[in-house]
Amino acid sequence: MTTDVNIAIIGAGVVGLAIASKLSSHYEGVFVIERNIKFGQESSSRNSEVIHSGLYYPTDSLKAKLCVKGRNMLYDICDTENIPYKKCGKLITASAPDEIERLDFIYTKALANGVNDLKFLNSEEISLIEPNVKAIRALFSPSTGIIDTHALMKYFESNSINNGVDFAYKTQVTGIVKKDNFYIIEVKEPNQTKFSFTSKIVINAAGQEAENMAKLVGINNESYRTYFCKGEYFSVKPPKNKLVSGLVYPVPFKNFTGLGVHVTVDLGGSLKLGPNVIYMDKNVYDYSVEGNHKIDFFNSAKRFLPFLNIEDLQAEMAGIRPKIQKENEPIKDFVIKDEVKEGFPGFINLIGIESPGLTSSPAIAEYVESLIAKYF
Repeated sequence: MTTDVNIAIIGAGVVGLAIASKLSSHYEGVFVIERNIKFGQESSSRNSEVIHSGLYYPTDSLKAKLCVKGRNMLYDICDTENIPYKKCGKLITASAPDEIERLDFIYTKALANGVNDLKFLNSEEISLIEPNVKAIRALFSPSTGIIDTHALMKYFESNSINNGVDFAYKTQVTGIVKKDNFYIIEVKEPNQTKFSFTSKIVINAAGQEAENMAKLVGINNESYRTYFCKGEYFSVKPPKNKLVSGLVYPVPFKNFTGLGVHVTVDLGGSLKLGPNVIYMDKNVYDYSVEGNHKIDFFNSAKRFLPFLNIEDLQAEMAGIRPKIQKENEPIKDFVIKDEVKEGFPGFINLIGIESPGLTSSPAIAEYVESLIAKYF
């Protein structure tokens, strides 16, 4: 049977867009479904906009491999397509002697992941890079940067459209049924009418809703259980927003469940602290920022930003990470899987795509292409 489309992609965040852009350069009949009014309205637009170098992730994990590969691909895309970015570098700081050992651990892990440009700095060397940052020792990652995420997503969308991809925004997937060697996908349009179409391949890049999309087709895998984890940000008011020029991180939490409240800059000159890690009781889209968390942010950052006063901080924004590990559990890897063993060949699940999803996005797209090649 000839299907209506060859490839249906659920989700137009940065990962779904990167996949659409990549696949449409080789395949016809690519269709993207997004429930929001336009692309990148959830995790993709509520993050630190950092191009990570791949330091922290378990060796040989998809997170490690796709981050390192995606970082290089992303810089190449930015250079070729004139997407704004800045390779500003990142300091991972130790503020107390007992934290130095954790810097050594990060260094060893980074080398195993293929990140070989890190440098140890003493307090004097730190001051040469960031005169207003206080630390006794640091790791410096020169290949870490920041990017205009919206411009990147716009490029992926425009390239996809130029390659013939159709986008259906404000459209909700309400049902997925496997039939023979294709899938019937039911959607609800903005006017609440429903229609269905057929697709040879389904790529579930729905971010926070990816677990629910998998359940629609009949995949109930406990390891895909998603936990919404809020991350709040507070911005530093002028003129102190000009006192840091790059990214400054504390040593990460135990098990790397979070990177700690860190300092991020953006291309517009803003300086933010965040994100924190708040596992939510329910999976709801709560983007509020608790004003009384300001004191926690201040106390965390004051250790390495001695110039800060609490009145310098103001609530900025919040994002939600779709984590597949429970609170205090060790980090879990991306799930990027053709569900052929579950009886759903050509249904590609992307579950738990949190950080470093942005950095990894072009490499994830390439990986997904390798999974679907056998079907064409």
